[in-house]
Amino acid sequence: MIAVEPDNQQFKSLRLRRKQEIADNIWLFELESQQSQLFDPYEPGAHITMVTPSGARRQYSLCGSGQQTDHYTVAIKAEQHGRGASLSMVEQTDVGDLLAVSAPQNTFPLDPAEEYLFIAGGIGITPIMSMLLHLKQIGHNRFQLIYCTRDAGSTPFAEELQQAFFAANTIIHHDGGDIERIYDLWPLFEKPGNQLVYCCGPRPMMDEVRDMSGHWRSGAIRFEDFASDVQAVKPDDSAFQVRHADTGQSFLIPGNATILETLRAAGCDLRSSCESGTCGSCRVELVDGTADHRDMVLQPHERDKYMMICVSRSQSKELVLRW
Repeated sequence: MIAVEPDNQQFKSLRLRRKQEIADNIWLFELESQQSQLFDPYEPGAHITMVTPSGARRQYSLCGSGQQTDHYTVAIKAEQHGRGASLSMVEQTDVGDLLAVSAPQNTFPLDPAEEYLFIAGGIGITPIMSMLLHLKQIGHNRFQLIYCTRDAGSTPFAEELQQAFFAANTIIHHDGGDIERIYDLWPLFEKPGNQLVYCCGPRPMMDEVRDMSGHWRSGAIRFEDFASDVQAVKPDDSAFQVRHADTGQSFLIPGNATILETLRAAGCDLRSSCESGTCGSCRVELVDGTADHRDMVLQPHERDKYMMICVSRSQSKELVLRW
Protein backbone atom coordinates (compact mmCIF):
# COMPACT_ATOMS: atom_id res chain seq x y z
CA MET A 1 0.00 0.00 0.00
CA ILE A 2 1.40 3.40 -0.94
CA ALA A 3 0.96 6.42 1.26
CA VAL A 4 1.40 9.82 -0.31
CA GLU A 5 1.63 11.92 2.82
CA PRO A 6 0.78 15.61 3.09
CA ASP A 7 3.77 17.95 3.40
CA ASN A 8 1.90 20.83 5.02
CA GLN A 9 -1.39 21.64 6.68
CA GLN A 10 -3.05 22.31 3.34
CA PHE A 11 -3.40 18.55 2.73
CA LYS A 12 -4.99 15.64 4.55
CA SER A 13 -4.45 11.92 4.07
CA LEU A 14 -7.55 10.37 2.53
CA ARG A 15 -8.17 6.69 1.79
CA LEU A 16 -8.90 5.50 -1.73
CA ARG A 17 -12.09 3.49 -1.29
CA ARG A 18 -13.05 2.89 -4.93
CA LYS A 19 -11.19 2.86 -8.22
CA GLN A 20 -12.93 1.92 -11.46
CA GLU A 21 -12.38 2.43 -15.17
CA ILE A 22 -15.59 4.10 -16.39
CA ALA A 23 -14.52 4.79 -20.02
CA ASP A 24 -11.45 4.19 -22.17
CA ASN A 25 -8.45 5.42 -20.13
CA ILE A 26 -10.74 7.31 -17.74
CA TRP A 27 -10.91 6.20 -14.12
CA LEU A 28 -13.20 7.09 -11.25
CA PHE A 29 -11.64 7.58 -7.81
CA GLU A 30 -13.58 7.85 -4.54
CA LEU A 31 -11.72 9.16 -1.48
CA GLU A 32 -12.85 9.02 2.12
CA SER A 33 -11.57 10.09 5.52
CA GLN A 34 -9.46 7.55 7.40
CA GLN A 35 -11.69 8.05 10.46
CA SER A 36 -14.94 7.91 8.44
CA GLN A 37 -15.51 11.58 9.25
CA LEU A 38 -17.89 13.56 7.09
CA PHE A 39 -16.66 16.37 4.86
CA ASP A 40 -18.25 19.77 4.62
CA PRO A 41 -20.60 20.13 1.63
CA TYR A 42 -18.98 21.75 -1.39
CA GLU A 43 -20.44 23.88 -4.17
CA PRO A 44 -20.81 22.57 -7.74
CA GLY A 45 -17.76 23.30 -9.88
CA ALA A 46 -15.30 22.82 -7.01
CA HIS A 47 -11.97 20.99 -7.34
CA ILE A 48 -9.37 19.39 -5.10
CA THR A 49 -5.59 19.31 -5.40
CA MET A 50 -3.99 15.88 -5.07
CA VAL A 51 -0.39 14.82 -4.58
CA THR A 52 -0.05 12.04 -7.15
CA PRO A 53 2.29 9.05 -6.67
CA SER A 54 4.65 10.72 -9.17
CA GLY A 55 5.09 13.56 -6.68
CA ALA A 56 3.36 16.10 -8.92
CA ARG A 57 0.33 18.01 -7.69
CA ARG A 58 -2.69 18.13 -9.92
CA GLN A 59 -6.11 19.74 -9.65
CA TYR A 60 -9.13 17.54 -10.35
CA SER A 61 -12.75 18.64 -10.52
CA LEU A 62 -15.16 17.01 -8.10
CA CYS A 63 -17.77 15.26 -10.20
CA GLY A 64 -20.15 14.04 -7.52
CA SER A 65 -22.85 15.78 -5.56
CA GLY A 66 -21.60 18.33 -3.08
CA GLN A 67 -24.12 16.94 -0.60
CA GLN A 68 -22.42 13.51 -0.57
CA THR A 69 -20.26 14.36 2.42
CA ASP A 70 -18.85 10.89 3.11
CA HIS A 71 -16.49 10.94 0.12
CA TYR A 72 -15.00 12.94 -2.75
CA THR A 73 -15.30 11.70 -6.34
CA VAL A 74 -12.98 12.60 -9.21
CA ALA A 75 -12.51 11.18 -12.69
CA ILE A 76 -9.01 11.15 -14.17
CA LYS A 77 -7.93 10.53 -17.73
CA ALA A 78 -4.70 8.58 -18.03
CA GLU A 79 -2.70 10.81 -20.37
CA GLN A 80 -0.38 8.49 -22.24
CA HIS A 81 1.79 11.34 -23.51
CA GLY A 82 1.67 13.55 -20.42
CA ARG A 83 4.30 14.02 -17.74
CA GLY A 84 3.25 11.00 -15.70
CA ALA A 85 0.99 12.40 -12.98
CA SER A 86 -2.28 10.93 -14.27
CA LEU A 87 -0.62 7.67 -15.26
CA SER A 88 0.81 7.32 -11.75
CA MET A 89 -2.71 7.68 -10.34
CA VAL A 90 -3.94 4.86 -12.55
CA GLU A 91 -0.92 2.55 -12.45
CA GLN A 92 0.43 3.07 -8.93
CA THR A 93 -2.65 3.21 -6.70
CA ASP A 94 -4.92 0.57 -5.21
CA VAL A 95 -8.01 0.63 -3.04
CA GLY A 96 -6.91 1.28 0.53
CA ASP A 97 -4.00 3.56 -0.37
CA LEU A 98 -3.62 6.90 1.37
CA LEU A 99 -3.33 10.02 -0.76
CA ALA A 100 -2.68 13.65 0.18
CA VAL A 101 -5.67 15.76 -0.79
CA SER A 102 -6.53 19.42 -0.24
CA ALA A 103 -9.87 20.81 0.83
CA PRO A 104 -12.15 21.77 -2.07
CA GLN A 105 -11.71 25.12 -3.75
CA ASN A 106 -14.00 26.65 -6.35
CA THR A 107 -12.85 28.83 -9.24
CA PHE A 108 -15.71 27.68 -11.48
CA PRO A 109 -18.83 28.33 -9.39
CA LEU A 110 -22.34 27.74 -10.65
CA ASP A 111 -24.05 31.10 -10.23
CA PRO A 112 -27.84 31.35 -10.09
CA ALA A 113 -29.48 31.74 -13.50
CA GLU A 114 -32.81 31.11 -15.15
CA GLU A 115 -31.18 29.09 -17.94
CA TYR A 116 -27.85 27.35 -18.44
CA LEU A 117 -25.90 26.10 -21.44
CA PHE A 118 -23.23 23.50 -20.66
CA ILE A 119 -20.60 22.54 -23.23
CA ALA A 120 -18.26 19.69 -22.38
CA GLY A 121 -15.58 17.83 -24.29
CA GLY A 122 -14.21 14.49 -23.10
CA ILE A 123 -12.96 14.58 -19.50
CA GLY A 124 -14.22 18.17 -19.34
CA ILE A 125 -17.57 16.74 -18.29
CA THR A 126 -16.32 16.33 -14.70
CA PRO A 127 -17.09 19.78 -13.19
CA ILE A 128 -20.29 19.98 -15.22
CA MET A 129 -21.51 16.68 -13.75
CA SER A 130 -21.47 18.21 -10.29
CA MET A 131 -23.48 21.16 -11.64
CA LEU A 132 -26.04 18.88 -13.28
CA LEU A 133 -26.43 16.84 -10.09
CA HIS A 134 -27.03 20.07 -8.19
CA LEU A 135 -29.69 21.19 -10.68
CA LYS A 136 -31.39 17.82 -10.36
CA GLN A 137 -31.39 18.12 -6.59
CA ILE A 138 -33.10 21.54 -6.67
CA GLY A 139 -35.41 20.60 -9.57
CA HIS A 140 -34.02 23.17 -12.03
CA ASN A 141 -34.47 21.71 -15.53
CA ARG A 142 -33.92 24.78 -17.71
CA PHE A 143 -30.56 23.78 -19.13
CA GLN A 144 -28.99 22.29 -22.22
CA LEU A 145 -25.89 20.09 -22.30
CA ILE A 146 -23.78 19.57 -25.43
CA TYR A 147 -21.30 16.79 -24.66
CA CYS A 148 -18.73 15.95 -27.36
CA THR A 149 -16.51 12.88 -27.31
CA ARG A 150 -14.68 10.73 -29.82
CA ASP A 151 -16.89 7.65 -29.47
CA ALA A 152 -19.13 5.82 -27.02
CA GLY A 153 -16.22 4.05 -25.39
CA SER A 154 -14.56 7.34 -24.44
CA THR A 155 -17.71 8.87 -22.91
CA PRO A 156 -17.72 8.78 -19.11
CA PHE A 157 -21.06 9.22 -17.33
CA ALA A 158 -23.05 8.33 -20.46
CA GLU A 159 -25.29 6.02 -18.45
CA GLU A 160 -26.00 8.67 -15.83
CA LEU A 161 -26.84 11.23 -18.52
CA GLN A 162 -29.44 8.87 -19.98
CA GLN A 163 -31.54 9.26 -16.85
CA ALA A 164 -34.84 11.01 -17.51
CA PHE A 165 -33.97 14.31 -15.82
CA PHE A 166 -30.83 14.77 -17.96
CA ALA A 167 -31.64 12.98 -21.21
CA ALA A 168 -34.32 15.39 -22.43
CA ASN A 169 -31.89 18.30 -22.34
CA THR A 170 -28.68 16.51 -23.36
CA ILE A 171 -27.01 15.95 -26.73
CA ILE A 172 -24.08 13.50 -26.74
CA HIS A 173 -22.14 13.85 -29.98
CA HIS A 174 -19.41 11.49 -31.22
CA ASP A 175 -17.12 12.81 -33.96
CA GLY A 176 -15.00 9.67 -34.41
CA GLY A 177 -11.89 11.85 -34.47
CA ASP A 178 -12.99 13.28 -37.83
CA ILE A 179 -12.67 17.07 -38.02
CA GLU A 180 -15.50 17.14 -40.55
CA ARG A 181 -17.86 15.69 -37.93
CA ILE A 182 -17.12 18.14 -35.10
CA TYR A 183 -20.32 19.47 -33.55
CA ASP A 184 -21.33 22.86 -34.95
CA LEU A 185 -21.67 25.17 -31.95
CA TRP A 186 -22.24 28.36 -33.94
CA PRO A 187 -26.07 28.18 -33.94
CA LEU A 188 -25.93 28.29 -30.13
CA PHE A 189 -23.90 31.51 -30.11
CA GLU A 190 -24.97 33.35 -33.24
CA LYS A 191 -27.56 35.36 -31.33
CA PRO A 192 -26.64 36.33 -27.73
CA GLY A 193 -28.88 34.59 -25.24
CA ASN A 194 -29.77 35.02 -21.58
CA GLN A 195 -28.12 31.77 -20.47
CA LEU A 196 -25.04 31.41 -18.36
CA VAL A 197 -22.62 29.26 -20.38
CA TYR A 198 -20.20 26.84 -18.71
CA CYS A 199 -17.55 25.24 -20.91
CA CYS A 200 -14.83 22.71 -20.10
CA GLY A 201 -12.93 20.51 -22.52
CA PRO A 202 -9.94 20.41 -24.88
CA ARG A 203 -8.22 23.71 -25.59
CA PRO A 204 -9.41 23.88 -29.25
CA MET A 205 -13.03 23.55 -28.13
CA MET A 206 -12.71 26.30 -25.54
CA ASP A 207 -10.89 28.56 -27.98
CA GLU A 208 -13.71 28.02 -30.46
CA VAL A 209 -16.31 28.99 -27.87
CA ARG A 210 -14.31 32.11 -26.95
CA ASP A 211 -14.03 33.12 -30.60
CA MET A 212 -17.72 32.74 -31.38
CA SER A 213 -19.08 34.30 -28.17
CA GLY A 214 -17.22 37.62 -28.19
CA HIS A 215 -20.46 39.49 -28.88
CA TRP A 216 -22.19 38.04 -25.80
CA ARG A 217 -22.53 40.08 -22.60
CA SER A 218 -19.56 40.21 -20.25
CA GLY A 219 -19.46 37.36 -17.74
CA ALA A 220 -21.94 35.16 -19.58
CA ILE A 221 -19.32 32.62 -20.70
CA ARG A 222 -17.36 30.70 -18.03
CA PHE A 223 -14.42 28.32 -18.57
CA GLU A 224 -12.62 25.75 -16.43
CA ASP A 225 -9.06 25.08 -17.56
CA PHE A 226 -6.44 23.45 -15.33
CA ALA A 227 -4.02 23.04 -18.22
CA SER A 228 -1.92 25.74 -19.80
CA ASP A 229 0.07 26.22 -22.96
CA VAL A 230 3.26 26.27 -20.90
CA GLN A 231 5.88 23.64 -21.70
CA ALA A 232 7.62 23.05 -18.41
CA VAL A 233 9.94 20.50 -20.03
CA LYS A 234 10.94 20.64 -23.68
CA PRO A 235 12.82 17.97 -25.64
CA ASP A 236 15.91 20.17 -26.03
CA ASP A 237 16.11 21.33 -22.39
CA SER A 238 19.53 21.00 -20.76
CA ALA A 239 20.58 20.31 -17.20
CA PHE A 240 21.68 23.15 -14.91
CA GLN A 241 22.52 23.79 -11.26
CA VAL A 242 20.38 25.45 -8.62
CA ARG A 243 22.11 26.72 -5.47
CA HIS A 244 20.35 27.86 -2.31
CA ALA A 245 21.34 31.45 -1.57
CA ASP A 246 21.57 30.91 2.20
CA THR A 247 22.78 27.34 2.71
CA GLY A 248 24.92 27.00 -0.39
CA GLN A 249 23.43 23.57 -1.07
CA SER A 250 23.51 22.78 -4.78
CA PHE A 251 21.12 20.66 -6.84
CA LEU A 252 21.44 19.34 -10.40
CA ILE A 253 18.24 19.95 -12.35
CA PRO A 254 18.09 17.39 -15.20
CA GLY A 255 16.76 18.26 -18.61
CA ASN A 256 13.66 16.10 -18.16
CA ALA A 257 12.46 17.44 -14.78
CA THR A 258 11.45 20.77 -13.30
CA ILE A 259 13.17 22.66 -10.51
CA LEU A 260 10.17 22.05 -8.26
CA GLU A 261 10.12 18.30 -8.89
CA THR A 262 13.86 17.98 -8.34
CA LEU A 263 14.00 20.02 -5.15
CA ARG A 264 10.98 18.29 -3.69
CA ALA A 265 12.50 14.86 -4.47
CA ALA A 266 15.59 16.03 -2.58
CA GLY A 267 13.49 16.69 0.52
CA CYS A 268 12.84 20.43 0.19
CA ASP A 269 9.48 21.58 1.56
CA LEU A 270 8.06 23.79 -1.18
CA ARG A 271 4.59 25.17 -1.80
CA SER A 272 2.78 24.75 -5.10
CA SER A 273 -0.70 24.36 -6.47
CA CYS A 274 -1.32 24.41 -10.23
CA GLU A 275 2.19 23.29 -11.33
CA SER A 276 1.40 24.81 -14.73
CA GLY A 277 2.73 28.33 -14.28
CA THR A 278 -0.65 29.95 -13.77
CA CYS A 279 -1.23 30.44 -10.02
CA GLY A 280 1.96 31.88 -8.49
CA SER A 281 2.12 29.58 -5.45
CA CYS A 282 5.65 28.34 -6.12
CA ARG A 283 7.32 31.75 -6.49
CA VAL A 284 10.89 31.93 -5.19
CA GLU A 285 13.44 34.73 -5.06
CA LEU A 286 15.91 34.88 -7.96
CA VAL A 287 19.21 36.02 -6.45
CA ASP A 288 21.61 35.37 -9.32
CA GLY A 289 21.62 33.84 -12.79
CA THR A 290 19.42 34.24 -15.85
CA ALA A 291 16.02 32.57 -15.70
CA ASP A 292 14.09 31.11 -18.62
CA HIS A 293 10.66 32.39 -17.56
CA ARG A 294 7.82 30.17 -18.78
CA ASP A 295 5.06 31.16 -16.37
CA MET A 296 1.97 33.23 -17.07
CA VAL A 297 1.99 35.12 -13.75
CA LEU A 298 5.04 37.36 -13.32
CA GLN A 299 4.97 40.87 -14.67
CA PRO A 300 7.99 42.06 -16.70
CA HIS A 301 9.30 44.21 -13.83
CA GLU A 302 9.24 41.18 -11.48
CA ARG A 303 11.27 38.81 -13.62
CA ASP A 304 14.67 40.00 -12.42
CA LYS A 305 13.72 39.23 -8.81
CA TYR A 306 11.47 36.18 -8.87
CA MET A 307 10.67 33.00 -10.78
CA MET A 308 8.09 30.20 -10.78
CA ILE A 309 9.94 26.96 -10.26
CA CYS A 310 7.09 24.69 -11.41
CA VAL A 311 7.71 25.56 -15.07
CA SER A 312 10.60 28.03 -15.48
CA ARG A 313 14.17 26.97 -16.08
CA SER A 314 17.61 28.53 -16.54
CA GLN A 315 19.45 30.20 -19.41
CA SER A 316 22.68 30.18 -17.38
CA LYS A 317 24.65 27.26 -16.02
CA GLU A 318 23.53 28.04 -12.48
CA LEU A 319 20.70 29.81 -10.71
CA VAL A 320 20.98 31.06 -7.15
CA LEU A 321 17.56 30.99 -5.49
CA ARG A 322 16.05 31.64 -2.08
CA TRP A 323 12.99 29.72 -0.88
